[in-house]
Amino acid sequence: MEFVEVNGGRIAYEILGDTGDLIVLTPGGRFAMDIPGLRPLAEALAAGGHRVLLWDRPNCGASDVQFNGQSESHMRADTLRGLLTALDTGPVVLAGGSGGARDSMLTTIRYPDLVTRLVLWNIVGGIYGTFNLGAHYILPNLQTARTLGIDGLLRMPEWRELVALNPNNEARLRELGDDEFVKVMSRWLNAYVPKPGQTIPGVEDELFDRIRVPTLIIRGGAHDPDHPRRTSVEVSCLIEGSTLVDPPWPEDAWESAVRDRAHGRVDRFNLFDTWVLAAPTILEFLADRPRR
Repeated sequence: MEFVEVNGGRIAYEILGDTGDLIVLTPGGRFAMDIPGLRPLAEALAAGGHRVLLWDRPNCGASDVQFNGQSESHMRADTLRGLLTALDTGPVVLAGGSGGARDSMLTTIRYPDLVTRLVLWNIVGGIYGTFNLGAHYILPNLQTARTLGIDGLLRMPEWRELVALNPNNEARLRELGDDEFVKVMSRWLNAYVPKPGQTIPGVEDELFDRIRVPTLIIRGGAHDPDHPRRTSVEVSCLIEGSTLVDPPWPEDAWESAVRDRAHGRVDRFNLFDTWVLAAPTILEFLADRPRR
């Protein structure tokens, strides 16, 4: 693991492979790059002749916490642009699932010259999926900060873990302060209020015409409420010329993983364990599609 400073904070990253085009692989949620299931996909893509960049986004893993941008995904897009610029990598392939798909789309929209191809799966959308993100990632933090301040946040498992991985983060949170944290969380929460003309949270549909690179979309499961099939189809309509394919994993893979986690059976099935099954599809897409 190595670090580079981007927008006033340190970002942890790792590159697998020595030759070939660089693929930036991004998971969802606030999961770090060591989340089970992500590395097997990275290794499979590296074995297929590519370099693969794994990174801890701000507020994930060993990276510094940061609080800026219109939404958390906007901040991540800006951070990724800074990371790629600092590494002087040139245009890259962006590949991401769940929240990582949204981060990858936003990066392509905001910085199209950085991207040669785009691969997306488990795209979050719909009323349930969008509200669920705000309820899980924003509201508990917002409520705690309003009532107990930064001291209360530092007792929450999410932030306690980030401080344990990176002791710098306690000072960064305290420097931010109660009022600014509440202000940022309130702004980020707005992205998760479903709005007309926003197929994915916090991103206007009209911006998708900025995505002009070859794009592969692996659609959501038939009954997945977090990553609806409908959202995948709608995104494929918004990105001109994109390719929509069926998932290489079972239709109920996500729901099964969520149930297993709820019952404490994390040794059986982690959320991202099936992602490695997408490697052949991704490699075929990258081999067949010309660069921009």
